[in-house]
Amino acid sequence: MNDPVSRTILLLDIERYSDRDDVEQAYLRRMLYDITDRTLESAGVDETMRLRADRGDSVMELVDANASVIGLLRALLTEVPVRLRAMNRMASTSAQIRLRAVLATGYVAIDEHDGWVGSALNQACRLLDADILRAALRERTDDYTLCVAESVYEGIVRHDHLGVPADAFHAVTVDSKNGPLQAWLHGPVPAGFQNHGDTGEGGAPVPDDKGDGRPAPEQQAPTGQAPTGQAAPASGGAVFQFNGGSPCFGGALVAGDQHGVSGGQVTGDVHLGGTAGGAAGSAADGGEQR
Repeated sequence: MNDPVSRTILLLDIERYSDRDDVEQAYLRRMLYDITDRTLESAGVDETMRLRADRGDSVMELVDANASVIGLLRALLTEVPVRLRAMNRMASTSAQIRLRAVLATGYVAIDEHDGWVGSALNQACRLLDADILRAALRERTDDYTLCVAESVYEGIVRHDHLGVPADAFHAVTVDSKNGPLQAWLHGPVPAGFQNHGDTGEGGAPVPDDKGDGRPAPEQQAPTGQAPTGQAAPASGGAVFQFNGGSPCFGGALVAGDQHGVSGGQVTGDVHLGGTAGGAAGSAADGGEQR
């Protein structure tokens, strides 16, 4: 077996291929090969930079690592939908072709029987067969859906290159026999599938309607104390500081009786400054602060 080398992995699969008769299948295979060849050509990938494996209803391409992944992604997002639309406009219902595509990167070795070996390739095949990708294609009107592996998203997509809009991809989790796989689906996540890996501002997980990833409820501080690490508000008005001693408003000592000092609220008469006896003249108007 040859040493593993870095490759870009492209997989394309025909929907409902086994439902067609032999004549229709032969036609669909010709269309699949034509779309694949023209897409790679438009991305600047010539025949010397690629290896193909035929899987009947699907095609697998190993692309040289020196080929532009950005260029290939642009072609997959533009060239494939255009060619599918042109072909399906002129085809009968039984000859319509709809495709699922996966783009991944990783190390792949070729054995003495010309077989391809590599965990990145295995994961790409599992993404191609994932229920979420099949469901996404059923909901699409453009006859095409694309998913990229985490490595492609991190290395290319998230940087928002021209022609590869990052906000058009959505994080998904695909279950496999070797555990969950993180991937990114182009276009909306299909109904009934949770968008497990989507992130909000700053990369924090977005809580779903079941509450997963939701921060723990803030605990009430003991009477007379502020929650740990809570900063004083910058806005005007009274500033409550309960740090284990006497309450202060904006740094001024509160003297006199304080009734019901609990959970950061002061009720009853509040006297600012002075002693308990001399503070009566400076009591807050209205007799109550909340």
